[in-house]
Amino acid sequence: MSYLIIPKNYRQILSMRQTEQGIKLIKDFFQQNLSTGLQLRRVTAPLFVLKGMGINDDLNGVERAVTFPIRDLDDARAEVVHSLAKWKRLTLAEYDVRPGYGIYTDMNAIRADESLGNLHSLYVDQWDWERSIVPEDRNIGFLKSIVRLIYSAMLRTEYLINESYPELEPFLPREVFFIHSEELRRLYPDKSPKEREDAICLKHGAVFIMGIGCALGDGEPHDLRAPDYDDWSTPNEDGFLGLNGDLLVWNPILNRAMELSSMGIRVDSEAMLRQLAIRGLEQRKELYFHRRLLNGELPLSIGGGIGQSRLCMLFLQKAHIGEIQASIWPEEQRAVCRQAGIQLI
Repeated sequence: MSYLIIPKNYRQILSMRQTEQGIKLIKDFFQQNLSTGLQLRRVTAPLFVLKGMGINDDLNGVERAVTFPIRDLDDARAEVVHSLAKWKRLTLAEYDVRPGYGIYTDMNAIRADESLGNLHSLYVDQWDWERSIVPEDRNIGFLKSIVRLIYSAMLRTEYLINESYPELEPFLPREVFFIHSEELRRLYPDKSPKEREDAICLKHGAVFIMGIGCALGDGEPHDLRAPDYDDWSTPNEDGFLGLNGDLLVWNPILNRAMELSSMGIRVDSEAMLRQLAIRGLEQRKELYFHRRLLNGELPLSIGGGIGQSRLCMLFLQKAHIGEIQASIWPEEQRAVCRQAGIQLI
């Protein structure tokens, strides 16, 4: 139960019926704004991919994928996706999407190793998106411009929800604050990475933390990232490492930072080889995805994922992601939530 936060005097502002209506309103409106702002077209995505091709997202490298045998493929095993970070780049190549345009999709995943609580569920639903770029776009300035477009879509969605449900008060700031994870470490040297996130989000309301995955001044990364999609090792124009980051906001219901999106400029062949070497995973060079990238068959790109249930949870001012999506929770957690007025679906 250590991952469960029970807000003091919590009450559900919206009924279950209003909540379901609000979920649909948010999902329909936000994805249209995302598509228009980033010039993305919707594509259909897989729920599972073949194991051993290097296509599935490895997340932090320790999470187990849900697997099953396929009878008609001589029991070759498939993996339920963790995310579509690498699959989307293959799709950009297949659809021959030119720079300045991209794709988005509804990504549904199962992450069996999540620590279940207010923000983490076995079931993950995201808008996964990817956009082709040119070499000149591989810089922090371009990354920030994309972050601002995404955040603007979030602000418009918050306005729509507050107009539709006046009992919900708006709380997002007008602008995103940008900071590199090394700057954040220096600012709060005695805090853990999660404590730093809470401190900076409490101060600024909405924060994009850059350079997630690179080693900081103390030798440790702010958080782990797989070595074969986000570029977290290339020197940038601000004097730090990395062309990626996480978008977080202050959640006034839980009184803590809440990650809404992980995104970044993707690795080119040089950055991928460097990052595979850093992590001691050079053997991945022989996998299907990695060979395609090293052979110059995949476009340069920027991409990420945006949590659908998390965005709905934030805007509808819920205390638990289980108030937004149907999933499995420990019975003890259900009982504690029930007693606190948190109605899990």
